[in-house]
Amino acid sequence: MHSHLHTPYNANCEEIMTALDECHARGFLHKALGGCNDVKRDVNKCLAAERYLRAKRNRDQAKENRKKIERIWADEKALEEGGAGPAAAAAAAGAGGK
Repeated sequence: MHSHLHTPYNANCEEIMTALDECHARGFLHKALGGCNDVKRDVNKCLAAERYLRAKRNRDQAKENRKKIERIWADEKALEEGGAGPAAAAAAAGAGGK
């Protein structure tokens, strides 16, 4: 069993998926003799492209989150060692200007 195709993630493939639904509605014999194969291939290509873009966005977001966490860890380590990390230096500069 496959997941539902008509989801917000696959909105760009809606037209091709509708064409596949219409092709399947033409009957079992039409499907069985390969009448919908080309449309099915197009749906698969479209869904794969959408999945690739979604995965790329997720990877990019994860990399950004990881960079933020590593900066926080570096600041905490610098504070523990007695030095002033970038965030601590910025806070000290802001407090000293009052």
